[in-house]
Amino acid sequence: MGVYVAVRGWLECDREQLTKIGEIIAAGDVDRVYSGGWTFPERQCAWTNVVFFGADMREQHLESVLDQLRSIARVPATDADNDLVRGLFIVSHETEGTAQWLVHGGSVEIADASAQYGCLDE
Repeated sequence: MGVYVAVRGWLECDREQLTKIGEIIAAGDVDRVYSGGWTFPERQCAWTNVVFFGADMREQHLESVLDQLRSIARVPATDADNDLVRGLFIVSHETEGTAQWLVHGGSVEIADASAQYGCLDE
């Protein structure tokens, strides 16, 4: 039957980084079913662009999404402020609880988040 994991979150970036994120996702090896979890709003507002991801997926595909996020986190800054891609993902695992994936500073930091976000699994 398998173990399932719910992954939901977003990324924030500038326009040039948004283009690069799209390229990384298009070239990724995430199963075609789960690559449909990425959503790019048709119209972005102001100067911060966002990308969303949401999917209930089999556990064995989780590492592919995490690898994509690690590649995305390494997208270089393109503005004078040197802003890197940043974001937050909540990962609800059927057997291991809830984790937080924080995208910032060029990497993905993983931490237990059962206390903060466990209510999303109720």
